[in-house]
Amino acid sequence: MFAPIVTAWLLCISSIGIYNILRWNPHIFCALSPTYMLKFLKSTGIEGWISLGGVVLSITGVEMMFADLGHFSALSIKIAFTVLVYPSLILAYMGEAAFLSRHHEDLQGSFYKAIPEAVFWPVFIVATFAAVVASQAAISATFSIISQCCALNCFPRVKIVHTSRKISGQIYIPEVNWMLMCLCLAVTIGLRDTNMMGHAYGLAVTTVMLVTTCLMAMVMIIVWKLQIFTAVAFLVFFGSMELLYISASFCKVPEGGWIPLALSLIFLTVMYVWNYGTLQKHQFDAENKVSMNRILRLGPSLGMVRVPGIGLIYTNLVTGVPAVFGHFVTNLPAFHQVLVFVCVKSVQVPYVCEKERFLISRVGRKEHSMFRCIVRYGYKNLQQENYDFENTLVSELVQFVEKEKESGLGPITEESSREFGNLDIEALDASELTFNDPSHEENSVQSSHDIQVMKSGDEQLENSLPKEESLQILKARESGLAYILGHSHAKAKKSSSIIKQVAIDIVYAFLSRNCRGPDVVLNVPHASLLEVGMIYYV
Repeated sequence: MFAPIVTAWLLCISSIGIYNILRWNPHIFCALSPTYMLKFLKSTGIEGWISLGGVVLSITGVEMMFADLGHFSALSIKIAFTVLVYPSLILAYMGEAAFLSRHHEDLQGSFYKAIPEAVFWPVFIVATFAAVVASQAAISATFSIISQCCALNCFPRVKIVHTSRKISGQIYIPEVNWMLMCLCLAVTIGLRDTNMMGHAYGLAVTTVMLVTTCLMAMVMIIVWKLQIFTAVAFLVFFGSMELLYISASFCKVPEGGWIPLALSLIFLTVMYVWNYGTLQKHQFDAENKVSMNRILRLGPSLGMVRVPGIGLIYTNLVTGVPAVFGHFVTNLPAFHQVLVFVCVKSVQVPYVCEKERFLISRVGRKEHSMFRCIVRYGYKNLQQENYDFENTLVSELVQFVEKEKESGLGPITEESSREFGNLDIEALDASELTFNDPSHEENSVQSSHDIQVMKSGDEQLENSLPKEESLQILKARESGLAYILGHSHAKAKKSSSIIKQVAIDIVYAFLSRNCRGPDVVLNVPHASLLEVGMIYYV
């Protein structure tokens, strides 16, 4: 319903604009000339410059079209903006200006006063629906941004519900939805003034435009490899116009413009502290890895009791044995017959195709039955939503064992994989991956086919694969899977500064306690979950 409502709204305002132009002032088309803008600024001086903070509100909302680049192609947005949106807005504003040229006393609420009485209520209803659609567009965009920030460890973990199994990117985040509602109510009830809300909105939009221009200049230099002169010319041309508007908007800071500044500072602090704490946790895990040589010296049985089943130990490390495993076996000297260290990585690209998602290697000798599996997702991929993760992982393990036998090179461990180039454990660079949109039919068919093969039963796999280790993995799968997660608590060292102690012991600890747990993010079944508590000092 969104597209028909927006289309009806644009057609309504353009039609009303044409009506007002023809009735009140047909010569209003001359206002398209930029000479009138220059004459206005020249005659009004500082007051005209300050008024730009209100003039910018005429384009606020339009920029949301370009924020939809994450959901639509650039060509579709160009066509929609050029053919429908821009002409409709120009006609609407010219019509309102033509009405005001004959009705100076109707400055307040001129938009609705310019609507003919015969169509007032139908247009009012369409306007209400359009306002709802606009708010939903902003909410959906916020969901997408928060989801991608979570994947890049820049925002606390939240529950992400994928509302469509066919269309990628349709998500719902309950916490963010409630947060937006509370903020909207707080701003509306607290200000009770549309002018102050407009000042806040204008400053937010102009700041976003200037930041986008600066980032675009960086993309031109770093990604597109254009000449620095071209990027600087782009930055000066567009940045100068945006600085003119943003400087006028900053004059409105005491009159409501402080709201976006305060909110952005709060969210920046939350995101920075969370990212810093997460990186410190990863550094602690990397520095306290269990020695591989120590495990190899323990012999085939590792000195532990092996129980039937498959144990999945989740870790952030792509190499080595995590400290949580050593902590686990110290307190409970028994683990599963087949052990898999699972590392889920969100790489900084939108999509990772399924054939490049799993990277598997062997940890230790063959008789240990220990593996490492790196699962790579793009920040727009659906993690464990559209396919059976457990069966997929078991199938990948079986295929890895068979390829290992066929190669005739012996067990493919983390060390041998680097030597022979069979598997690059640390190949997490975005440039080495093939990225496809999972909404494409080809990928969907491939995924469905793989699921059908996995769900056809262990009997087909047993017939097509040699017995021995492959059969051992399948039997372990029948005994069940257990998910082992580390439940870490960060604490600042006593020698740390006061700022760091507040950031880690108070802010980060509060965020960790109140955000979604990794079991929710990874979609781990609670009946098979085992958490191992640890404390690390940063």
